Amino acid sequence: MFTGIVEETGEIVARERTDDGLRLRIGADEVATGLEHGQSISVSGACLTVERYDEGAWFEVFLATETVERTYLGELEVGDAVNLERAMPADGRFDGHVVQGHVDAVATVTNVESVEEDWFFEFELPEGYDRYVVEKGSITLDGISLTVADLDADAGRVTVAIIPTTYDMTTLSEKEPGDPVHLEVDVLAKYVERLLEARFEDD
Repeated sequence: MFTGIVEETGEIVARERTDDGLRLRIGADEVATGLEHGQSISVSGACLTVERYDEGAWFEVFLATETVERTYLGELEVGDAVNLERAMPADGRFDGHVVQGHVDAVATVTNVESVEEDWFFEFELPEGYDRYVVEKGSITLDGISLTVADLDADAGRVTVAIIPTTYDMTTLSEKEPGDPVHLEVDVLAKYVERLLEARFEDD
């Protein structure tokens, strides 16, 4: 489990296509320190498993075909930046919200606006995902825990307000209209939906 609080941005330093998927080597400082084989790391919102690493320098992850198809990670090139977060320890501080690292779909940046020191990012949600989003609720975009500032359900668009620290410490500073972002809706909303479905099925 993750919290959506990005620890640092890493850089793709190597990529290798295989018959089964894609292997990425990601350069990092803090996140690549104290790693263990099999450890989970959120890479721009996708939970991936550490296969190899060089302490304090880089780590490698493998993306199965399904992960490549569900995310935009397969489109990344050497030099591209990604948001990184290690799995939350049992005794860790819970600063964001419950993030599984399971990418639901890919959303698209539709507008970026600077207002004084803050930024407002608007995203177009894939069809059907607006039902999991509520104003002032939580949403995960590229592995970042964010609060919904505005929701236009009819247009399927959501706006989030970004403070300078989040803008500077994540890949959002590199995003422009038309760029993809990984979307993970609040898992609590999906559980509520499933429970309600089961109740109506019983009735």
